[in-house]
Amino acid sequence: MQAARPKPVLNRAVIFILITVFLDMVGFGIIIPVLPALIGQVGHVTLGEAAVIGGWMAAGYSLAQFLSGPFLGNLSDRYGRRPLLLLAIAGLGIDFLLHALAPTLAWLFVGRILAGFCGASWVIANAFIADITAPEDRGRAFGMMGAAFGLGFVIGPAVGGLLGTLGPRVPFYVAAAVSGMNLIYGWFVLPETLSSDKRRSFDLARANPFGAFKVFRSYPGVLPLCAVMAMFFFFSSVYPAIWPFWGKANFGWSEAMVGLTLAVFGVVMAVFQGLLTGPAVKLWGEFRVAVIGLLCAAIAATGYGLVGSLAVVIVLMVVHGPEGFVHPMLTAILSQRVPENAQGELQGGISAITNLAMLAGTVFFAQVFGWFMHEGRANPSPDMVFFVAGGGLVLTLLAMIWATRREEA
Repeated sequence: MQAARPKPVLNRAVIFILITVFLDMVGFGIIIPVLPALIGQVGHVTLGEAAVIGGWMAAGYSLAQFLSGPFLGNLSDRYGRRPLLLLAIAGLGIDFLLHALAPTLAWLFVGRILAGFCGASWVIANAFIADITAPEDRGRAFGMMGAAFGLGFVIGPAVGGLLGTLGPRVPFYVAAAVSGMNLIYGWFVLPETLSSDKRRSFDLARANPFGAFKVFRSYPGVLPLCAVMAMFFFFSSVYPAIWPFWGKANFGWSEAMVGLTLAVFGVVMAVFQGLLTGPAVKLWGEFRVAVIGLLCAAIAATGYGLVGSLAVVIVLMVVHGPEGFVHPMLTAILSQRVPENAQGELQGGISAITNLAMLAGTVFFAQVFGWFMHEGRANPSPDMVFFVAGGGLVLTLLAMIWATRREEA
């Protein structure tokens, strides 16, 4: 019997989910080029000190997502996807206004924590996609999510860099307006995808991030792959931790140039995730595609530590592109190992693990960058941090191969 076509309302909802991920990344990316200047303006600190402070702010963001991801995911398994997703979008808009008005570094820290809590909306978005796709189609569906993520990262930093020329606070006002428009759009087009018969009772023990780790033990093959996911996010967090600071220290990049490089990287990621994920999975399968992504990630990270010009940076970004396969492939593989009524819990647990890894990674790499850039050092170097990240990604690749071989055995 031929499967029924998706209802038009669901088609509109999928578009909204993709737009939500896209606009969330626009709002996130729009602030990256101006964050060093804003920290310096508010805190009156040097570039190296601003990098360390920025690392702690990123850690606060990741800590909030670590704590909130499983909570929101489990709530969505109980009360549905729609109300939680709309609430998170509204919170992001309020948060961007808080950043725009911040008079002190403490305000900025509070803003980053609130952004982390509301930014866990992607957990619900992933569960939404899992609700309406067959297991064999989820690799491609999560690839489309990754493409929307990448496209948002194209426009966000580019616009942020340009708006930053008007002042470091201007991009935050624009990001708040973008979130407001997304909320209004979602209010009218987003349906509920989790029917009442598939919902389960809310269990606080399963909603806390450490409880999520415990629950994963009941699903064979999940914990080892979650460990690989954690390693991947730990070592790849070198980019959000230090990229704008590295560009300024190594090449003297302006806010606009930082935004331009991030936009180029977003284009590369969107191409790989949006256009090449489906063909790659069909040709090689999800595991091999993830391995290719990790290998390219290790090569690129090491390469950034050796570059001497913007042209070589752009070339390395193309080599770096397959890294965009890793997260959607691991997410797809993991989603096939749990039942339908635990998809929200799974995505919340993944959020907890990845954000704990990013929390540790951003602090670690910001400290490494600050240490090698300390003004008292005879030969300060902004590049050593990338060699550390490259070696870690090689270890992640080996762990991925081991985890899969162990499961097969």
